[in-house]
Amino acid sequence: MIKSLDRINQLAKKQREEGLTNAERVEQQVLREDYLREIRGQVLNTFSALTILDPHGNDVTPDKVRNEKGIGL
Repeated sequence: MIKSLDRINQLAKKQREEGLTNAERVEQQVLREDYLREIRGQVLNTFSALTILDPHGNDVTPDKVRNEKGIGL
């Protein structure tokens, strides 16, 4: 689990209940940006590890994905 998620949730709860200070709003924005960056990185890693096969078992992985993997043609 992503470490900053607990703090993001704490700030979101505080925002709903009583509001945030300017410093907390800045912290919240930074944490959210870091969280999104990490999630996007995980998704890219997952997609770059995929190999696509047709019904006959032939590798039909798009060239763009192969290049990201370093496989080449």
